[in-house]
Amino acid sequence: MRTFISGIGVHVPPTVSVDEAVDRGWYPIDEAKSGQLRGVAVAGDTPAPELALRAATQAFERCGRKPTDIDLLLYVDAWHQGPDGWLPHHHLQRRLVGGAPLAAELRQGCNGMFAALELAARWLPTGRHGAALLVAADNFGTPLVDRWRTGPGFIAGDGASSLVLTREPGFAELLAVRSVTMPELEGLHRVGEPVFPPGVTTGRRMELAKRATEFKKLAAGRADLMGVWLSLYTTMLDTIEPTLADAGISLADVRRVAFPNSTRPVVEQRWLAALELPLSMSTWDFGSGIGHISASDQVIALDHLLAAGELDAGDHVLLVGIGPGVTVSSAVVRIDRRPAWV
Repeated sequence: MRTFISGIGVHVPPTVSVDEAVDRGWYPIDEAKSGQLRGVAVAGDTPAPELALRAATQAFERCGRKPTDIDLLLYVDAWHQGPDGWLPHHHLQRRLVGGAPLAAELRQGCNGMFAALELAARWLPTGRHGAALLVAADNFGTPLVDRWRTGPGFIAGDGASSLVLTREPGFAELLAVRSVTMPELEGLHRVGEPVFPPGVTTGRRMELAKRATEFKKLAAGRADLMGVWLSLYTTMLDTIEPTLADAGISLADVRRVAFPNSTRPVVEQRWLAALELPLSMSTWDFGSGIGHISASDQVIALDHLLAAGELDAGDHVLLVGIGPGVTVSSAVVRIDRRPAWV
């Protein structure tokens, strides 16, 4: 069963410039110079579920479908959404889609939208309406996160993205999606932190850069871990190549590539170098001005390319992501027609 994209919606809050962050002492000047990032989207006190609602509403407005005519709602997030014990997807059900569709939260880190794509593509053939809503949202403006120093290689941005997937043709088609997990690197996002009690109950900050540094020290003394660590970006190629094959294309057929919004050295030296692609093929220039908006980066980039008129019918876009696990994911989207809202 083929899977189409009928709607896409995003909400990117106003940005704070890196120059201002450096002046205020929030962001180290040496990192600003080396990373060449320009700014980050900051949502203030707007809750993540409200950001999600705005993105989802736009996706439905653009595709012309009724929000109540979906079979599945997948809500993707990487950070706390509200009170403990409360589920954010029910907020969207009450405000937008109603109680009929199966709704679930996916806590898959920055790769959550790829997992949502895989799950929704398998669910669509069984649904009555043949439609699914995927939405991702996060607001990192809390005391337990320093967005400017969370890293490594990125600044945490706020925002939301949404896709309406359908069995019926839309403006684009999801040709393939694939994920590979390297569980040997599970400790990358944990080392140096107790598993219990959770950090939110003790007031410990989420410091991914610090954990990565601790993991690298650990890996340096263990040949098995170091080998897996060094093979991380080889695994990226092992994920992308079969995804392209599943889509029936080669890398030469790809018009643009969207990676996680990271510093220029990360995008150039880790992602693009492995694929032997120029920076102009990526969406780095756009992403460097809004920050790493967790699971939304690739969808927001796709929306930007469409709105900027940089994609035409027949173009293929490769989406690539990485998240805790460590999970590496990729997807291929083909643009079938310019959407009416462009």
